[in-house]
Amino acid sequence: MKRFILNSEPERNGTVRLTGEDYHYLARVRRLAPGEYFPGLLPSGEKVLIRIDSVDGGVLTGTVAPENAASEAAASAAGQPGMPPLVLFQGLPKGEKMDLIVRQAAEGGLAEIVPFTAEYSVPKPPGQAKLSRWRRIIKEARQQSGSGVETAIRAPLCADELFAYWETLKIQHPGALGLALHQIPLENNSIHGYLDNIPPLIVAAVGPEGGFSPSELGRFREAGFRPVTIGGTVLRTETAAVYAAAAIHIIVQERDSWETGKK
Repeated sequence: MKRFILNSEPERNGTVRLTGEDYHYLARVRRLAPGEYFPGLLPSGEKVLIRIDSVDGGVLTGTVAPENAASEAAASAAGQPGMPPLVLFQGLPKGEKMDLIVRQAAEGGLAEIVPFTAEYSVPKPPGQAKLSRWRRIIKEARQQSGSGVETAIRAPLCADELFAYWETLKIQHPGALGLALHQIPLENNSIHGYLDNIPPLIVAAVGPEGGFSPSELGRFREAGFRPVTIGGTVLRTETAAVYAAAAIHIIVQERDSWETGKK
């Protein structure tokens, strides 16, 4: 279900007032009217239902109804296996491909996107305007998909900063699993095999066009990343990220139905 993300908590009486782009989206794009409801997500992460009271003068006023959303949240959470946070280390690609990667990652419920300048990256690190655009894309994607994961995105890092951040993540999440996607099988293992035990955090590293250089891949392996190949074809960088994320999610969420020892 599409879920609107609110930037601030409701007033004490449960009233929300939306203006600007939020007003335009709800009142002009979705054409919601007084008396109608729409699902929302508060900054606290609470899922709510909002009844529209008025749409007037560029301001949409509504009332939060948490008791309805509580039952919905409980129902949607029932039977869902625990999913560790999934972080994407993405080598900066050419053109507008990063916009698509960001959108797909947010729709897929990734916890964080970390762009970095890889050896085969062509573009220069984007500025603050591009980072703000990516954050808007994340908000739109979460609203469209109904993702309850507050996907974050960092400003692009250089290689040294990236591996320093990986060391920080390992300290914060002992046992974190790093997977480096590569087009050539380098280990006799698979994502399924690496996830025999579910780690507290999973980081998937994807290169730009051309993938990782040999020296770059060597550095990932020295840092503890395990190389993994998906399928028998060479995937585009904008495809590889969502492909890997989907595979990881399915394996983790359906682990209770795995069939082991079957010949």
